[in-house]
Amino acid sequence: MTEAVLTSGADAGAATAPASSLSLARGLAALREEMDAPVASFFSSCVHCGLCATACPFFVETGDPKYTPIHKLEPMRILWEHEFTLWGKLKAKLGLGRKVTDQMLADWEPLLYDSCTMCGRCSMVCPVGNDIQYMIRKAREGQVASGHAPEGLIAASVRAVKTGSPMGLQWKTLEVQIKHVETATGLEVPIDKPGADYLVLLSSMEIINFPEYLEAITKIFAHAGVSWTLSEQCFEATNAGIQIGSKDIAATLVQRVVDAAVQLRVKNVISPECGHAYTAIRWEGPNAIQRAYPFKVFHIIEVLDQLRAEGRIKTEGKETDRLSMHDPCNLARKSGVIQQQRNLMDLVAEDFVDLKEHGKLQWCCGAGGGVSSNERAEALKMAAFKKKKQQIEEVEPDRMVTMCATCRTQLEEGLEEYTMDIPVVGLTELIADHLIEPEQPAAAAEESKL
Repeated sequence: MTEAVLTSGADAGAATAPASSLSLARGLAALREEMDAPVASFFSSCVHCGLCATACPFFVETGDPKYTPIHKLEPMRILWEHEFTLWGKLKAKLGLGRKVTDQMLADWEPLLYDSCTMCGRCSMVCPVGNDIQYMIRKAREGQVASGHAPEGLIAASVRAVKTGSPMGLQWKTLEVQIKHVETATGLEVPIDKPGADYLVLLSSMEIINFPEYLEAITKIFAHAGVSWTLSEQCFEATNAGIQIGSKDIAATLVQRVVDAAVQLRVKNVISPECGHAYTAIRWEGPNAIQRAYPFKVFHIIEVLDQLRAEGRIKTEGKETDRLSMHDPCNLARKSGVIQQQRNLMDLVAEDFVDLKEHGKLQWCCGAGGGVSSNERAEALKMAAFKKKKQQIEEVEPDRMVTMCATCRTQLEEGLEEYTMDIPVVGLTELIADHLIEPEQPAAAAEESKL
């Protein structure tokens, strides 16, 4: 590892620590710090039934027992038993039992990062209620502190701290896209507008891969009369610190959003079509900075459904081809946003069919939790996608719809990998395509004919 992670969340411009400053001792100290009451109760109550394996696409599609979710936590469990249980302490005094070594943490790194998206499906099926993905997130703190994390995620974290974007994008890149949107639509994309109702965040993946998203929300918000703004100070919604497992980086990136929102005096912050970004800023963010926000956080789909319910979105026409939907894990399973996207689909889809397992128990696409930033995990990511492929084959859609840029990219790449000619579209763009165009004044309409 050539670069480590931010050593202090207090200074967003702080240099990253060299790899030499990371060690087994720091890794174990970080794991001890994560041993809270829930972790202790989860390890104590595990009955080793293996049901979590049946919920994990990495195990299901490879059949390899090392991908059993609870097994990925073995170093953390060993440390817990060794230092936090009476039986473990007795064994330690007698020189019995395994110890967590630097080599063990190195060996477990691929299990914690390559074969886990922290999607939480394993937690849903655990018969004793153990939140395995919660523990995975904590175990990654120990990996980072010990110097055992994927190079791809390290690089993304460094870029996020230094440039504000895990992909290294700067404002000038977004500014070019804004100009294209304004030229194409004739609408203004507001920037640094004080007192707006909503601060809109974007993800770098959307900016690069799906520029149509910004155009779609610009059209929808103009149509619905929504007061909104972008912030030049902070436009990125994703949080590399949460993905890699660094509380300091996570807090630094969350604080940037808070500072921008406070400076502009906005009432609400909108997470884009990115499941991870949503849970990072809405659920983990206040804990990361250890205080409540002075604003509310919504996913774009929640906002669109609220506008629908208020009668502020007027659509016409419907898609006539067969559409199905992939629910992002962070949005549906972790946050309970399930019916909202189906309400919106009712506006624009004539022939919509759900995947057989959807909502809270839908299968992960295989790319979240930092896996998509980890080049080493590419083959395993595609193997995990086979479960989603099987789901899609069962309902035979003409197109797939989702509301997460990472999921959308994985769906596109996975469907291409398995030679399935099924396009993927974002739900926000689909809504924008069916907006009723505002009536032009008679004079303007006559002029446009000339």
